[in-house]
Amino acid sequence: MLNFLLWIFFSALLLAFTLVRPHPYRFTRFLAFDSLLGLIFLNADRWFIDPLSGRQIISWIFLAGSLFLAVHGFTLIKTRGNPAGDFEDTTSLIISGAYRFVRHPLYSSLLLFGLGAFLKEPSLLGGGLVGILFVGVFLTARIEEKHNLARFGEEYLEYCNKTKRFSPFIYLLNK
Repeated sequence: MLNFLLWIFFSALLLAFTLVRPHPYRFTRFLAFDSLLGLIFLNADRWFIDPLSGRQIISWIFLAGSLFLAVHGFTLIKTRGNPAGDFEDTTSLIISGAYRFVRHPLYSSLLLFGLGAFLKEPSLLGGGLVGILFVGVFLTARIEEKHNLARFGEEYLEYCNKTKRFSPFIYLLNK
């Protein structure tokens, strides 16, 4: 019950933060982040149970990959994207580091984190939350790509033709 109440509390905070953001993808991003919160709180009591089981090891690999991509992606945005004003409003197209292989390493990070949290204790509800996470991330990426195409034009279109959306190796939802 405590985990459910914490999820409601943090969801309300996330919603308040979402409502003050002017970006066109704020609600799809809220959907992704709130489902991620749900996965965290759904499985919170299972994160450190049986830490050497195969499922837990795979889960931690996904979580570590998520952390790496998040730190790497944010660093590249800050150092190569030349953000103007808002952190997300880059003035330069980033095509190095993880961005050389995928257009959305930060969203890939969210997907990895969601899968890692789900694997802590797979369930039907958790699977539904992972599905909502994937839908939220996919829709957010599509909206952001239209925004980037308007901002960077032909250069971004060429970049899209050379890279995948979330993973250089898995082609599902990746064009």
